Amino acid sequence: MKIVDVSPERTRAIAEILVDAFRDTGSPAWPTIEDATAEVMESLEPGRISRIAIDAGDAAVGWIGGIPEYEGSVWELHPLVVRRDRQRHGVGRLLVADFENEVAKRGGHTILVGTDDENCRTTLGGVDLYPDVLEKLRAIENRASHPFEFYRKLGYEVVGVIPDANGFGKPDILMAKRIG
Repeated sequence: MKIVDVSPERTRAIAEILVDAFRDTGSPAWPTIEDATAEVMESLEPGRISRIAIDAGDAAVGWIGGIPEYEGSVWELHPLVVRRDRQRHGVGRLLVADFENEVAKRGGHTILVGTDDENCRTTLGGVDLYPDVLEKLRAIENRASHPFEFYRKLGYEVVGVIPDANGFGKPDILMAKRIG
């Protein structure tokens, strides 16, 4: 497997992975090929990171993107997606490691990732986080394979939460990692 910059001719393959990966999650993200294609095209803007994992048969198996913030000191990891049949085979780990290297090459110090809980897969989903938001955040638990556990294994820490970011009871869990 190799990881390379996304080229425009790979846009459709990546869009298909996005739509398929989020189809049954309850997330409204990228419901159509057109929505997903627009997301991929936006990732090709100058100054951003857009990388794709390609298998030995030259098929796209995963994609990661990044957006510089704070004059490049912080990079938002957005998005990360792996083709369903290749999930839990190390593709996501490889993409994140590659992304961290790309950010370091650009002088970044911190990577930030938001891991939305739109379908109650953590103890923060489906509840009113007010009052005592930080106390509830401190006690976060995974209920159903929420991505925050994946990022935790890679050294990312929960640094905050935005209650109701996606509607009542649908928070965005913020995670970060220092690199470089």
